[in-house]
Amino acid sequence: MNVGDTAPDFVLPDHLGRRWQLSEALAISPVVLFFYPGAMTIGCTAETCHFRDLGAEFTALGATRVGISADPGNVQREFATRNAVDFPLLSDADGFVGNLYGARRNFALRPGKRATFVIGRDASVRGIITSELRMQKHADEALDILRSSFAA
Repeated sequence: MNVGDTAPDFVLPDHLGRRWQLSEALAISPVVLFFYPGAMTIGCTAETCHFRDLGAEFTALGATRVGISADPGNVQREFATRNAVDFPLLSDADGFVGNLYGARRNFALRPGKRATFVIGRDASVRGIITSELRMQKHADEALDILRSSFAA
């Protein structure tokens, strides 16, 4: 996946068991889709909470935040509850969507990569953030991309 590519559409269950589809979300707003290796881990908690804490800034820019990992729905639900997450966390249990986006690795314990995609309403990928160790970089850079790509 590269900047300028068309983001593949997909449907996955969110942490409340509801159906979530990328194209439906894009009909309303740009989407910041962040893949994280595993719920309940220190790094993924820090990353997810930073996206949560910057919620007003994402909302002001008209963007939807959504997290995704291979964790099952019950784990995603507990993760969202423990951390007061106010956006969907999607369960990609078989890794299909992660593979579509190049956000998977061949490592059984944590098969997901840490990668964030800023996607315009036209489904074009406007930015990609891939730092594995700088958790706050993902939300911060996604905001920068939104400001430069979608600001009026």
